[in-house]
Amino acid sequence: MVAVTVAALFVSLSSYVWADNELNRDVDLHAITDRPPPGKGTTYLIVGSDSRDGLSARERKDLHVGSAEGRRTDSVILLHTGAHGTTMVSLPRDSWLTIPSWVRSETGERHRAARNKLNAAFSYGGPELLVRTVELATGLRIDHYAEIGFRGFVDIVDETGGVRMCLDRAVRDEKSGADLRKGCHLLNGTEALAFVRQRHQEADGDLGRTKNQQAFLAALAASITTPHIMLNPGKLYPILDSALDTLVVDKEMEVPDLISLMQAVRRATGGTGQRVNVPVAAVGIPTSKGSVVKWDTAKARRLFTALRNDRPLPGGVN
Repeated sequence: MVAVTVAALFVSLSSYVWADNELNRDVDLHAITDRPPPGKGTTYLIVGSDSRDGLSARERKDLHVGSAEGRRTDSVILLHTGAHGTTMVSLPRDSWLTIPSWVRSETGERHRAARNKLNAAFSYGGPELLVRTVELATGLRIDHYAEIGFRGFVDIVDETGGVRMCLDRAVRDEKSGADLRKGCHLLNGTEALAFVRQRHQEADGDLGRTKNQQAFLAALAASITTPHIMLNPGKLYPILDSALDTLVVDKEMEVPDLISLMQAVRRATGGTGQRVNVPVAAVGIPTSKGSVVKWDTAKARRLFTALRNDRPLPGGVN
C-alpha cells in the first residue's frame, strides 16, 4: 500500500525535490541497539497502520474504523530484494512473538521482554519497537521503514480512479464494512479499505487477510504504474500528495530509496517475484493475550536465513 505511490518521481526534477522535502522522516533506525548484522540485499519493512489521523468522526463511522486513538498495525510486510529476485513476506499481526524489553515513553516505566502479539509491539513502542521485534524474530536487519495510515490509503485509491479487483467469491464483513459480490469490481478508497481489513469471514482469519492484502497491492501497483497516470501530472501529483501526507519513513530514506522500494513492489506483485506468508504451524491458539498465530519455527528460520544470505527460497514456503 506504500511503495507504488511514488512511481511518479520518475517524471521530473521538480517532483523529486518536492517529494524529498515532503517526506516525514520520523523513524530513527540508527538509534536501535542490539540489531542483527547487515545481510545481503535490501530489506524493507512496510506497515499499514490503523492511524485515524485526519479522519473526521463521520469519516471514521463511514469507514468502519471505530474511534480508537493511537497507532496499531493493520498489515506488516517484509520486502527483500537482491541478487535472487524480490520476495514479499506477510507477517500476521496476531503472530505470537517475543517483544524485547522496552520503556514506556510517557511514564519511563520499564517492561521486560515478553511474549505477545506482533501488533502489540507497534502499539506499545511505535515503529522502533516493531522493528526490534521483527528483527529479533527473523534475524533480518531492516534497512528501511515505510508506513501509511487509513487516510492516506483511502485517498491514494480514490485519486488513482479506483482499483480493479476480481473476486472468486462474495465478501461480506460487517465489522470492516466489506460487502462485495463475486466477480469484478472497481473499488473506491472506502471499499478498498474494507476489503483489505476484513478477516472475519476468512477461513484462515489473519492469514486469509494477508493474502487479500498482497493481491490488492498487486492490483494497486498495476493501476498506478500505467502511462495514463505516470505521464499525466494532473493525475500524478494528487496521488503523490495523498501518499506523502501520511507517509512515515526512516531518517535515512531518500527519494531514490522510495523508487527502489516501488520497483521492488512491482517485481514482487507483477509475476517476476514471490509473495508468501511466513510459515505457520497453527492459528487461533488461545493465550492470555487472545487468539494468536504461531509460526512454524523451523520453516520460518530457513526462510529468513535464505533472505538474510540472499539465496533462493527453500522448498515448502508459499
